[in-house]
Amino acid sequence: MIARLRGTLIDASYTEALVECAGVGYSVNIPLCTFEKLPLPGKEVILQTILIVREDDMSLYGFATKQELQIFRLLNTVNGIGAKTALNILSSLNIPVFCQAILSGDIKTLKKINGVGPKSAERMVIELRDKIREISPESQFGGASPAAMPNSREAEDAAMALEKLGFNRAKILDTVVKIAADLPENERSVENIIRKSLQALNKG
Repeated sequence: MIARLRGTLIDASYTEALVECAGVGYSVNIPLCTFEKLPLPGKEVILQTILIVREDDMSLYGFATKQELQIFRLLNTVNGIGAKTALNILSSLNIPVFCQAILSGDIKTLKKINGVGPKSAERMVIELRDKIREISPESQFGGASPAAMPNSREAEDAAMALEKLGFNRAKILDTVVKIAADLPENERSVENIIRKSLQALNKG
């Protein structure tokens, strides 16, 4: 089993990366969320990988984080969800949005993904709901709509801190997402997001 690759990134597209390790080039299928984290070609890259062997195919799948790999593995346990559809799901929804869709039973969001029909979406919700919370810290935002999920670690940390202060969860998430999006990237610290969110929440 090839569980990890560490080597030089030779080339990459939205769906595939070519990694050279000790003179051997590995073609690795990747989701968009992994592509976005890849270094420039010529730089060192580390991918968490899984080799899937079928009767007529042997394919290597790679992920930038352990969490991406865990969710990919979970998706492959759902009847009717194969490796290609699992990659498409990870490319179509970021992890916080996917987890929230599963936890809230948001069939409408899930079935919009190419290759996922109503029955597959329902199976994912039923079979994965209890497992998602164990591997994804974002899943604690169970009352938020996918569109209102924090889209960065700083925003997530800020939302958790504000919730501990007793503010309404839905209002927190709406405010934090807007504040984080409006801030320049170099000013998007947890402290700045909390400070500006508090100002907005206290006015409301």
